[in-house]
Amino acid sequence: MGQQQSSAGKPSQQPQSQMPKNLNLKKRKRARGPETLSKLPQILPQNKCKLRLLKMEKVRDYLALEEGILVFHSASPEEGVFSSDRAAVDKFRGYPMNIGTLEEFIDENHAIVSSSTGQEYYVPIYSFVDRDALEPGCTVLLNQRESGVVGVLEGETDPLVNVMKLEKAPVETYADIGGLEAQIQEIKEAVELPLTNPELYDEMGIKPPKGVILYGPPGTGKTLLAKAVANQTSATFLRIVGSELIQKYLGDGPKLVRELFKAAEMHAPAIIFIDEIDAIGTKRYDTRSGGEKEIERTMLELLNQLDGFDTSTEIKVIMATNRIETLDPALIRPGRIDRKIEFPVPDIQTKRKIFSIHTSRMTLAKDVILNDMIGTNEDLSGADIKAICTEAGMLALRERRKQVTMVDFVKAKEKVQATKLEDVPASLYA
Repeated sequence: MGQQQSSAGKPSQQPQSQMPKNLNLKKRKRARGPETLSKLPQILPQNKCKLRLLKMEKVRDYLALEEGILVFHSASPEEGVFSSDRAAVDKFRGYPMNIGTLEEFIDENHAIVSSSTGQEYYVPIYSFVDRDALEPGCTVLLNQRESGVVGVLEGETDPLVNVMKLEKAPVETYADIGGLEAQIQEIKEAVELPLTNPELYDEMGIKPPKGVILYGPPGTGKTLLAKAVANQTSATFLRIVGSELIQKYLGDGPKLVRELFKAAEMHAPAIIFIDEIDAIGTKRYDTRSGGEKEIERTMLELLNQLDGFDTSTEIKVIMATNRIETLDPALIRPGRIDRKIEFPVPDIQTKRKIFSIHTSRMTLAKDVILNDMIGTNEDLSGADIKAICTEAGMLALRERRKQVTMVDFVKAKEKVQATKLEDVPASLYA
């Protein structure tokens, strides 16, 4: 009892839980060195059995996979090879460059350059750039990364000017022109002789004319004579129509005129032929229209170029128009346009020559009498006579004939005269 009371007087003690000594915890694997990784795995059991065979086949598959990975990585180039190849490609291809305009010099190694968007930059000038070629307003090449000047674009012209330049000389000669002996003589003295024999003018102590203007009704041979002069002198022939100088954006017309004369100076000796000059050279009036003002600016730039280029630069200007009375007097005054050559409607003798020129290669029947095609009161130009001959040949081809008869010429003449404008006033081109 006493032991029971003593045990009852003390609080009962619960057994403390002890941590198990043997826990099934995974041990941290030790780092394997290269020797351990290169060893083959140990295959158990050692005796020959089916289990050993299966494990050996599994090890073989792993080794084959590892061999394939090593072969693949050894076949692909390393990063160093890639970088060297890229460097070689960049060396031959180069880096893209921007184009800007040199505005002003700050010092020998720095300048202000404007980009195509109109923004201006303070950029360095690299040491290998030719300083003599740099001048305000020239076109320069800019490095894309630092916008530094790395070169100068020389001879950069408008692409439209390259289209105007005829790569092949015109095939027309003076023999293709019927009549116009006086006009041919005048244009020879004003354009051809200064280009072929400039020393004659030096001996006489006079300056050759800068340019000439050809005027007269349509189809009288103005463009044909300009092409014949270009063929005779073997000069670069730049042909442009006056309406092509009227551009869409402000300032493009005067710029095109400057580029035209610049290209002529680069390819001297050259002849600039401006056809239909009345498109930009009409008399100036007080107007508020923006388009009219732009045309006037283009004409003022043309006047500036005619005054600016030297007569010894082997550049001649030939203009052609149908209505000379509408041109501005400042454009055709002496000193700019020194000779005015008139092209009248051909007379009877000239018409015979033009008919003989255009029918020289045609097979004519025996009944063809060209004198009957020429009337005293008929207003036929050289272009009309050419159209009559062409139409007569087409009528013969329509009937599968090789010879052109008199009936074909009569029908062709009636057709050409019917297509001409009947309501044009007689005094329009007088």
